Amino acid sequence: MKKSYSNIYTFNKKTLGKTINYLKNGNVAGLPTETVYGLGGNAYRKSPIEKIFNLKGRPKSNPLIIHYYNLQDAINDIEVNEYLLKLYKQFCPGPITFILKKKNQSKINPLASAKLKTVAIRFPKHKIIRSILKKIDFPLAMPSANKSENLSPVCAEDVFDELKEKVKLIIDGGKSKIGLESTVVDLTDTPEILRPGVININLIEKVLKLEFKKNTKNKIIKSPGMMKKHYSPGIPVLINQKKHDKKSAFIYLGSRYQNKKKFFSLSKKSNLKEAASNLYTIMRKIKKKGYKKIQISKIPYKGSGIAINDRIKKASQTL
Repeated sequence: MKKSYSNIYTFNKKTLGKTINYLKNGNVAGLPTETVYGLGGNAYRKSPIEKIFNLKGRPKSNPLIIHYYNLQDAINDIEVNEYLLKLYKQFCPGPITFILKKKNQSKINPLASAKLKTVAIRFPKHKIIRSILKKIDFPLAMPSANKSENLSPVCAEDVFDELKEKVKLIIDGGKSKIGLESTVVDLTDTPEILRPGVININLIEKVLKLEFKKNTKNKIIKSPGMMKKHYSPGIPVLINQKKHDKKSAFIYLGSRYQNKKKFFSLSKKSNLKEAASNLYTIMRKIKKKGYKKIQISKIPYKGSGIAINDRIKKASQTL
């Protein structure tokens, strides 16, 4: 039997109207996207931005991603370049975020972009968030709807687990299809990947017809996902594990340990896209079951496995 939540709403025409009014009044809502669930508020107003930072306990130096319906809506806030046009045509709407120079006349509240001269923007694909963005005349600043450094939520119930009734409106849009945060690509100079995602570096290089420089140690935090510790389930995470210690939860790919207690497969078919979409769900499930530690076997460093490795490496940091 499904538990009922006073602040989780099924999406319909009535809820759409309620959400639009709620956002127009400077409130913050839990909203679904194809990557993870976000905490959305008017990017042009200071009050909702402050609410987002406070709810998450997020450092003010960590900028928010600004979500738009389409490129036309973003024109007044960003400096458009050839790289953006090519990638937008190929991948948008979709799970990719662009770091661009911010126009002087941009209405984005400086707090949302950590007072930088750059801004992170995205055009989400999920039909619910698109129907909301289409009806409002401002973009949404929308980081993942969780406490800072924690696992991102991939369903409405996860948002509740993270923020309880501090968020009065959470829209249920089902499980996020992708289940990992968007790829972040810096287009302010020579293109550079700041956070890997399911749209991987090879696909982006192919579209732009260039080879990316290796990730430099960028001290300026231009986008989410650049903090050293992130995506934590709240218990220690050990990566590249070969043997089970008999006590911890063990995450792996394939069906080798099927039906064995303490073993959790990301994908029985070893499908890396499926593994990416299941990662946070399984880690959250393990924590709820009361395990004290997570072991993760080696995940292939290719395709969506690159993004998985990025997330579990950051989850394993003990700062």
